[in-house]
Formats: sequence, C-alpha cells, structure tokens
Amino acid sequence: MKQNNTNVTNEVGTGREQAIAMRVSAVSIIVNLALSLFKLIAGIAAHSGAMVSDAVHSASDVFSTFIVMIGVTISGKESDKEHPYGHERLECVASLLLAMVLALTGLGIGKTGVEKILGGEAAGLAVPGLLALIAAVSSVAIKEWMYWYTRAAAKKINSGALMADAWHHRSDALSSIGAFIGILGSRMGYPILDPIASLVICLFILKAAYDIFQDALAKMVDKACPEEVVNQMREIILAQEGVEGIDDIKTRLFGAKMYVDVEISVDGEKTLRAAHEIANRVHDAIEDAFPEVKHCMVHENPTEEATGMPK
Repeated sequence: MKQNNTNVTNEVGTGREQAIAMRVSAVSIIVNLALSLFKLIAGIAAHSGAMVSDAVHSASDVFSTFIVMIGVTISGKESDKEHPYGHERLECVASLLLAMVLALTGLGIGKTGVEKILGGEAAGLAVPGLLALIAAVSSVAIKEWMYWYTRAAAKKINSGALMADAWHHRSDALSSIGAFIGILGSRMGYPILDPIASLVICLFILKAAYDIFQDALAKMVDKACPEEVVNQMREIILAQEGVEGIDDIKTRLFGAKMYVDVEISVDGEKTLRAAHEIANRVHDAIEDAFPEVKHCMVHENPTEEATGMPK
C-alpha cells in the first residue's frame, strides 16, 4: 500500500512539473519570436551582420524550446510494460538534440563572420546604424531575464532539458553583449569589429552546446551521483535505528531522477519482519530527503564486518 501511495505522489508531481515546464516554454517561445523578429529587422535596417547573427541565434531558441517541450512531455509518461523504469532518459535525448542545434547554429554564425573578415570591403563591411545598438542592449536585458526565469523553473522541477534551455538564453544574452561591443566599435570607426563580434558569438554558442552535451551524456550512461550527495545518503542511512553499517551503496543518474541501491547490515538475530521494518525506514528516509530519487532498493545483510563504507 505504501508503494502505491508513493506512485500516486510521483504521478501528481510529474503532472505539476510538466505544467510548469509547458508554461515556461510558452513564455520562451513568445518572447523569442518577438525578439528575433525585432533583431532581424534592426540588423538588416542598420546593416549589422552581428545583429543578424544574433537574430538567428534567438530564432534557434524557438526551435530548441519545442525540443524541450517534447522531451519533458515524453519523459513524464508513466512506466509501462515496455519501459518499466520510465521514460526520463528521453529528456536527455532532448538535451542532446538541443546541443546539436546550438552547435550547428554557432558554426553557421562563425562561418559568416570569417567570410566577412577575409572578404573585407568586398564582403559588405558597413558601419551599423543606431537601431542595431538599441536592439543589442534590449536583447541583453530580455535574454538575461529569460535565463533567470527559466533557470528558477528548471531548479524547481529538476529538469535538465529546461536548464539547458535556460543556458541557451544565457548564451544569447552573452552573444548580444558581443554584438553590442562589435556594433559600438564599428560605429567608432572599426567596421571589422562587427564580424569579429559574430565570431565571439559563435564561441559562446559552442561552449554552451558543449556543456549541455556533457551534462546530458552523463545522465545517459548511468553516471553515479556526486560524492557529496552519496555522503549525505550514508549519514541518513546510518542514522536509522537498527542499521549497524553499510555494506554497499550504488547510485545512478537516470535522466533528471536518481536510483539508489543499498546493502545494510542489521543484527542477524532479528526476525525477518524486524529486519524488513529497518529496511523500510532506510527506504523512506532516503526518498523523503531526496525527492529526485525515483526508487531506493534496500537489502539487509546479517551483521559481519560492517564498516559504514562501501565495499
């Protein structure tokens, strides 16, 4: 009965998490569509390649947000016969796709910047207008706000895909700073700084893509939880009445969730029922202390050489 109640709680939590992710994603799409259109018009009208590149970056945010929405929706599906451990890893797939989209966007922007630098005046270097400068400042402010807004939601529901989208917003804010510097320098008599700004934007985007890819990949290959988290778990386990030691503890990341397998030592003279109650206390303590733990498996061993450390 206790396990059934836990499942119901998880389902309610998953529904709430999806609602938060969908709301944040909808806001992101609306803001990015409006911002990318404004920057594109400003870039073309003010003859700024850096601002046009920045507009393309913002437009890619719209596509990436759709990827996040799909990933969060699918990963939130209940476990079924074909997927008894759930679908959380599909959110990692969404993050990997997002990383690839970011990388391709950055490479495209970098290619255009290099062509303009090598082509010089023949490539169409021109002094950007004031509108491009205004667009850059506006973009920095809006995208930085979007970063904090999305980041807060991602931390609240522990969503890797949503956090990746937040960093996409931050990379866009940083790229807009690069665009601002390039446009300002160009208006001060150094038009070469505008395409150079495009290269800086390219590097910011590639760095964000790499970080997102690394994080998603770690969650796809059953990487262990951070050592500090495992140490906290050990302390909680050893604090439970009846636990005489920890024979082994294994953890693994599964998308945005964690799985924990623990072997504890208990008095070998205790009845099976008493040992089972001790294991239940450990199970409940871990899942209560770490909401992101989807399942905790506890096995009891009769006391031999418990040390409190894994084998």
